Amino acid sequence: MAELLLEIFSEEIPARMQARAAEDLLRMVTEGLGKNGLTFDGARSYVTPRRLVLVIEGLPTAGPDVSEEKRGPRVGAPEQAMAGFLSSTGMALEQLEKRDTGKGEFYFAIINKKGRPTVDAAKEVIEAAMADFPWPKSQRWGTETVRWVRPLQSILCLFAGAVVPVSFGPITAGNVSRGHRFLAPADFTVTDFADYSTKLAAAKVVLDPVERRHAILRQAEEAAAAAGFALRADDGLLAEVTGLVEYPNVMIGVIDDKFMAVPQEVLITSMRSHQKYFSLLKADGSLAPRFLVVSNMETNDNGAAITAGNQRVLRARLSDAAFFWDTDRKQRLDSRLPKLAERLFYAKLGTMADKVERMAILARHLTAFVEAAHADEAERAARLAKADLSTEMVGEFPELQGIMGRYYALNDGETPAVADAIAGHYAPQGPSDSVPTAPLTICAALADKIDSLVGFFAIDEKPTGSKDPFALRRAALGVIRLVVENNLRLPLFAVLQFAHSLYKPGVLSADPRMVANDLLDFFADRMKVHLKEKGVRHDLVNAIFALGDEDDLVRLLARVDALADFLSSDDGSNLLIAYRRAANIVKIEEKKDGTSFAGPADVSRLKEPEEQALGQALAPARDALAHALKAEDFADAMAALAQLRRPVDAFFDKVTVNADQAELRVNRLKLLAEIGAAMGEVADFSKVEG
Repeated sequence: MAELLLEIFSEEIPARMQARAAEDLLRMVTEGLGKNGLTFDGARSYVTPRRLVLVIEGLPTAGPDVSEEKRGPRVGAPEQAMAGFLSSTGMALEQLEKRDTGKGEFYFAIINKKGRPTVDAAKEVIEAAMADFPWPKSQRWGTETVRWVRPLQSILCLFAGAVVPVSFGPITAGNVSRGHRFLAPADFTVTDFADYSTKLAAAKVVLDPVERRHAILRQAEEAAAAAGFALRADDGLLAEVTGLVEYPNVMIGVIDDKFMAVPQEVLITSMRSHQKYFSLLKADGSLAPRFLVVSNMETNDNGAAITAGNQRVLRARLSDAAFFWDTDRKQRLDSRLPKLAERLFYAKLGTMADKVERMAILARHLTAFVEAAHADEAERAARLAKADLSTEMVGEFPELQGIMGRYYALNDGETPAVADAIAGHYAPQGPSDSVPTAPLTICAALADKIDSLVGFFAIDEKPTGSKDPFALRRAALGVIRLVVENNLRLPLFAVLQFAHSLYKPGVLSADPRMVANDLLDFFADRMKVHLKEKGVRHDLVNAIFALGDEDDLVRLLARVDALADFLSSDDGSNLLIAYRRAANIVKIEEKKDGTSFAGPADVSRLKEPEEQALGQALAPARDALAHALKAEDFADAMAALAQLRRPVDAFFDKVTVNADQAELRVNRLKLLAEIGAAMGEVADFSKVEG
């Protein structure tokens, strides 16, 4: 058993592509070897900014010998048929076997193939993987026709210590690698992975990205603590910086005091986006006047020159940010609203100014359902929510939209509640994002998301499969969380139609009721996903949504919870079994008779004590059920159903439904249909699984 080592060395691989590239290399090569019948003990891949590395352990020196049997023509077959078979097998007639198959005597060829050398298979598989490598973007270089993410410099490929002559474009593999671009650029030869990793570490390269990540985090936390501050958590930046350096060294720099008056979100975003710097925080959570830079260098002056250079660059960056901050505040936020007419929301749905006007009216309308939300302030917040899109700061840092609107609104003298609503109206932007609880923010956030959902559904721009270019799934989940987590009694069907009516005449041709129904189905699907992640059974959600008249998500969840509790009880589980039995009998007999057994049973025709008891139990149970549903006491509604369990059980034990007397049979089938109708007022129990 032997080891295969592969290193593909190139110019810098973009950090965002590295992890996927390491996975793809591992997958493509191991699958290719598997197709050649080669098994192995283990495989690992690594990536640095300049190299993709794969090591596979426990490979045999050759694939397994294969014995293949092929049946040929019947003995005595025409000469032409025999010649063709012999040609396809490469064998002579005397090498064939004759066998009686029971359907006659046939020739058989037993073809024994020696296992293919692993070196040959590895060369072929690696070259094919490189040719078909799924880079998101790739390039040609020089006069070459092959493509790679960045120009290749060398390939190292060894099997059992010997070079595998892999070739790709102008490069043929050898046994040579090199270390850090500046600290140890000299070539070195390699015999196996242990030798490779030892020499690479000595050449100032940390091969394992997990090890580099941990080293950066450890150094950053130590540097922050030494300065008396805390590291601001930023997993995305940490992952990106891990892909930018091969030998990380964390250094601390100073932010000039003159920039500390700029909002800290601006400073953090500028440092993060442009310079890949980490921010530090004071004990109170505010931004500290320090930053951390992760260098790819090791210096004799403890990084003083590198730090000084980064501080100079940062001053220039923050000067731009400070200029945007000062310039934007010279103009009131509401004075920017006319500029939104120059900004397209979507070609078929009008401008951003059109959207803001709809949002303002819708936000005012929503205050009727959001406790303590003032209508004028809700309208004001929604009207100003997108105004910061025309500012210099948001033009430079789009991720600050909303956040900068809040600062500018406060600067203009808007109320804190309005300013906070501007900042929070995009939330929640994902399943882990917190949900706004302030009344004005809830109204603005709902107005934004509902307007987009109605517009795009009305022009049939719905999500399909994995494609959701307008993030409508996220918007729907946002609406669900805003409603449910704030316990809003929002009649969605009516609100969706109202939002539809706010579009200018002729913009939306689709029927508003149809759009609202489509969106409620969409919300149902999103609700199932959301609740499934919380451990709620999707079939119970289906059973409630199937009623067709439930658009109050808070009430729907209360129904689902009550149904789950009911079905987990002895009465509930047994009544479900009885329901299925009753429903199946009624369905079969309705099909047989070509009629429906809906409607009340004739109490005077109930003959047996058990059917009389069931008939007597149904009326009070349905009365109690109706009262409980009207009061939205779903636990009581389930309790009302539970009263039917014992009379239903007794009915099935003692009563023959398909009696010989036609009138008696029909009456009993109606009694069973009544059970289904009563239970159907709570949920569609046919949707319940298990």
